Amino acid sequence: MNEQVYTNYRLQLPEQELLGTLVVRDGAIADIQPGIQPSGQDGEGQYLLPGLVELHTDHLERCLSPRPKVRWPLDAATVQHDRDLAAAGITTVCDAIAIGDVTPTSLRMTQYDPMIQALHQRQESGQFAIEHRLHLRCELAYDAVAEIAQRYAQHPLLSLISLMDHTPGQRQFAKLDKFREYYMGKHGVSAAEIDDFIQERLDAQKAFAVISRTALVELARSQNLAWASHDDATVEHVQQAIAEGATIAEFPTTLEAAKASHQHGLQVLMGAPNLVLGGSHSGNVSAMELVMADLVDIISSDYVPHSLLQSVFIIAAATGKPIHEAMRPVTINPAIAIQLDRDRGSLELGKRADLLTVCAEDTVPRLTSVICAGRRVA
Repeated sequence: MNEQVYTNYRLQLPEQELLGTLVVRDGAIADIQPGIQPSGQDGEGQYLLPGLVELHTDHLERCLSPRPKVRWPLDAATVQHDRDLAAAGITTVCDAIAIGDVTPTSLRMTQYDPMIQALHQRQESGQFAIEHRLHLRCELAYDAVAEIAQRYAQHPLLSLISLMDHTPGQRQFAKLDKFREYYMGKHGVSAAEIDDFIQERLDAQKAFAVISRTALVELARSQNLAWASHDDATVEHVQQAIAEGATIAEFPTTLEAAKASHQHGLQVLMGAPNLVLGGSHSGNVSAMELVMADLVDIISSDYVPHSLLQSVFIIAAATGKPIHEAMRPVTINPAIAIQLDRDRGSLELGKRADLLTVCAEDTVPRLTSVICAGRRVA
């Protein structure tokens, strides 16, 4: 029997903080007791939290293309991605792999299958430090998106799909100047090309978005998959998502849409970078505004893995909530959203020993160890 004892830690339990001792046996939480034991790993009063559960990160893309036009070897990028997430305290991740893009020359148009295969191979062979699952980000205006998504409908790692529409003039890019700024800056679309680029996107949406959405909603229903509506901006967007069976509202762009989503039972997901930076880089609603209105259920690191843990301490400082409450959007709530809460997301007897030990005197926490299924990985 393999046993580890963590004592003199501030255990962040589902309903309270407890200065005490947690025992791990064979990769699972076997005992939780108040008080300090004479033997075991002495935490000296540090926090002990559940491992973080991440539903939406495209960090693998950044490892694969660390600079524009640079293509890093896929195997090396995949390993680095896994290690980066482990070092950020993430012990379960839904890797967000985009199917389609608004830019025809995008890496996303050709690399989705090699990325999925690389993730699957390493997960199945036990080469990863943490547990990887699959989130298909489906761009509705891409003509082949539903056909491609169908190929992965029964993939053993598939846990979530999201329906995206990045067409200029609505949702994330309701302000055309923000669309121009983003695509001219990040994707190198020239001033002479941008108007034609916008028109092409509008034409593609008109031709394919409704057909794609109908097919993808049916795919999610047939496979009993959790699915997320993305960048909802209006009550009408939210009502459509609810009618079609969505369970998550990813990154609503307005207070109006966030309120409607929350009131009708969708789990509202916002980005940790938005919290850390104090606002949206796209000019949309502030995540902190939604937090203060108690409208945020799940937080995602999106494009900065280390922002996820920091968001817990930012929320606690801003709201006065104890850490065991402030951590729910990055632990138990996302686990519930993809039906994994039976064995992770909280410090409870019998659950996987996905654990973080954390030293924090302010809103910038310092991870001192990361344990995934009882094994130290960072």
